[in-house]
Amino acid sequence: MMHSVNPAHTAPTTQTSSKEERSAHIAVFTFPLFILIGAVIAFLKPDPFAPLSEYISMMISIIMLCMGLTLTLPDFSLVIRRPLPIIIGVLAQFIIMPVGAVAVAKLLGLNPMLAIGLLMLGSVPGGTTSNVVAYLSRGDVALSVTMTSVSTILSPLVTPIIMLTLAGEETPVNGATMAWSLVQTVLLPVIGGLIIRVVFDRLVTALLPILPWLSVLAIGGVVFPAVAKSSESLKHVGLIVILAVILHNLIGYVLGYLSAKLFKFSVPVARTTSIEVATQSAGLASGMSGKLWSPEAAIPGAVAAVWHNISGALFAFIVRRIDAAKGTPATKANHPETPIAS
Repeated sequence: MMHSVNPAHTAPTTQTSSKEERSAHIAVFTFPLFILIGAVIAFLKPDPFAPLSEYISMMISIIMLCMGLTLTLPDFSLVIRRPLPIIIGVLAQFIIMPVGAVAVAKLLGLNPMLAIGLLMLGSVPGGTTSNVVAYLSRGDVALSVTMTSVSTILSPLVTPIIMLTLAGEETPVNGATMAWSLVQTVLLPVIGGLIIRVVFDRLVTALLPILPWLSVLAIGGVVFPAVAKSSESLKHVGLIVILAVILHNLIGYVLGYLSAKLFKFSVPVARTTSIEVATQSAGLASGMSGKLWSPEAAIPGAVAAVWHNISGALFAFIVRRIDAAKGTPATKANHPETPIAS
């Protein structure tokens, strides 16, 4: 869930800026490296990190505030101008990923806490890593930003409904508590960040370069204590959780792309939908699962915080190789006005 300077606001209309692309590459590769190293240290030496669990809600709020600060009102204009791909993308995300989580949990025989953590990962809104990956993958960046924003705003209502519907009898879900927690830690910070951006646009614009790194530190503040508090469990379930997260993520990429092509959307829009469906707000999932259930339930989200960035970089590499093989020029791929249908 990397919060980079919003590519939709800066992406060129005729050719890819090498400086912006280099910055995006750094964001995608540096973030998982930092989280991976920190998670390994927290696993080996959990005692210094475990007390940080008291601040997880605050860290999630900081992440969401940073997201809100990167948004502008024009980000939401696409809801009016191009509603169909947004509706399809958000519906696909909130259907494919939760159902995929249940299927993977049953396939691999995950215990109830790991299963609920994977379901939470599938039920939270999209992560803004997707915006950077869409940029690198020559997708429709403006559409990516809008999909992420819409799914985030809907999450306090939709996520508890999904969890109540699919969690099963083995794991109790308090829908009201979850909804209120999402309002406090997600909705209010995002809306607050957006208001601050509107009122103090010049100041926030000057601060945009530091927001990605503030978000990275906050995500570390969510993931590291989750790993520390579940270090013993990780010794026994680490490999199966990694496999579960990878399969779940792959389901999102494949079915997300197919759902867009079913409506005959263009390749950039299909790529964007694929990325949006597959890339979840892993830090949020980890933090909420640890808070509402147990440290073990937070493990899938913690693993996904690393893997979703790695898979995003791999996806961008693969589609760029495909474009190169086909001789596809990088012209309108990142332009906000990319046509929907091919």
